[in-house]
Amino acid sequence: MIVTRAPGKLYIAGEYAVVEPGQSAVVVAVDRYITITLNESASSEDSGRVHSSEYGRLPVVWRRDEATGEIVVEHHPYDFVTSAITTCERLRAERGIAPRYFDLHIDSELDDADGLKFGLGSSGAVVAATVSAIAEFYGLGLSDDERFRLSLLATVAISPRSSGGDIAASTFGGWLGYASPDRAALRTALAAGTVTEALVHPGWDPHRVQRLNTPTSVRLRVGWTGSPASTEALVGSVKHHSPQDAPGYGRFLAASSAMVAGLIDAVNDDDAEKISALIRTARVLLRGLHETTGITIETGTLRRLCEIAEDHGAAAKPSGAGGGDCGIVLVPADSDPAALFGAWSLEGIRPLDLTVTTERRTR
Repeated sequence: MIVTRAPGKLYIAGEYAVVEPGQSAVVVAVDRYITITLNESASSEDSGRVHSSEYGRLPVVWRRDEATGEIVVEHHPYDFVTSAITTCERLRAERGIAPRYFDLHIDSELDDADGLKFGLGSSGAVVAATVSAIAEFYGLGLSDDERFRLSLLATVAISPRSSGGDIAASTFGGWLGYASPDRAALRTALAAGTVTEALVHPGWDPHRVQRLNTPTSVRLRVGWTGSPASTEALVGSVKHHSPQDAPGYGRFLAASSAMVAGLIDAVNDDDAEKISALIRTARVLLRGLHETTGITIETGTLRRLCEIAEDHGAAAKPSGAGGGDCGIVLVPADSDPAALFGAWSLEGIRPLDLTVTTERRTR
């Protein structure tokens, strides 16, 4: 039996911009996990199974494409698990390792009791944990970077717009500065060639993972507004409403890049004042993106989450896709969260008991 687990993530800053190759974000791993238990299938069986009571309760979500009117079904977590298995099996075959059948059992802490998503990167975490388990099962001997790359290749085969920041957090843990690779080039390489070739394709060149110091002068607090949002749908809508060559979008990318670079320095310097100022800048940039694209990133409830945090002397912003998921707050390390959490609860905002974790993988 092999047991692996991968943590969820939260974006601190740089979401939306990071979907463009070479653009950066700051992301953290949080102490909610997806756990994979892998067992070799019985010798009499010629099939493998994937078990997950958690995913079995999730609804099928559909929406209309704004441009075409077609009905689009949101990707199910099983799509990502299947892609992870397929990608790992391709690499196993390329290395001349004999195939075997195995069963996967998936347990998730990234949703609430009703299966609603907290916005903690469940697809990235399940791919990272699945790749780790299968790599160990076949003795592939992958480094952390190779596991990250293999996980991202499996993800972009299903969701081409995924930046990979969630996978980086789930693979490396802690506070990270992350720059995305050219996923379109990687997806093409994976479809046209081998996994081995795709792992070293030039499309990785803009990619960077930078481990950051863990700041001690601030603490991360998280509130959930109770309205799960589809990252893929919201990010795709930004691309639809604001093409890459639009002047406003270019200014947004440049400003986001400068903000993230400053935030990385501030986090490494443990400068609470600069960290808070840059979090406020990040929120302003997201609100500007909303105004130029019409995409609802900061809902009314997320706005109240941020306003309440500011009333308590803290800097806050939506995290990830926004649209109704989590808001993050960075507060002075010695502050008592009780008053903030109480004020949130009065507005129907659910405080989440989360801390940043440096854990990568357990066996």
